[in-house]
Amino acid sequence: MDKLKILYPVIVEGKYDKIKLDSIIEANIIMTDGFGIFKKDELKALLRRLAEKFGKVIVLTDSDGAGRVIRSHIRGILPPDSVIDLYTPDIKGKEKRKTAPSAAGLLGVEGMEAELLRDLFRPFSDSCDITPKGNITKLDFYGDGLSGRTDAAEKRYRLCRTLGLPREMSANALLSAINMLYTREEYLSALKKTEEDE
Repeated sequence: MDKLKILYPVIVEGKYDKIKLDSIIEANIIMTDGFGIFKKDELKALLRRLAEKFGKVIVLTDSDGAGRVIRSHIRGILPPDSVIDLYTPDIKGKEKRKTAPSAAGLLGVEGMEAELLRDLFRPFSDSCDITPKGNITKLDFYGDGLSGRTDAAEKRYRLCRTLGLPREMSANALLSAINMLYTREEYLSALKKTEEDE
């Protein structure tokens, strides 16, 4: 089944939520790392920039207390009209990878049926163009020394600092963020500035 193409960035709690959605939708998916968003100023800045650039972001957190707290925090740092809230139903159960259910005893995003998630996102998928702005590739990243090299992590760290992005981003997360926010020319300019500042 074809993935739904979603125009807006999607914010989820953790990597298993992202893995689940990656199999269902084609979108730019950002993780809060659970409560990590409370202490990551650069992540908050990234979410603000995405909301400003795209006009809207979609927030999909678990339906438990923790998910509500994270959602409320996101709403507190972004303009109210920029947040599209999607909610999963309260379904009792436990994710397969977990040994015990959550404190609320409810399935999280990762435990939802694929078709239910497709139905949630379907209203935001029609006529969507999510072509990356920068069209930077993994091969570009390798050629520019940002992956596959012993000093790649340090180089990514410096580039993140230049761009004002979260500095602990993985190569894939950084590539996605750059393609959402910058043209190829802007990326190359930032890369050059990073090298000059070394």
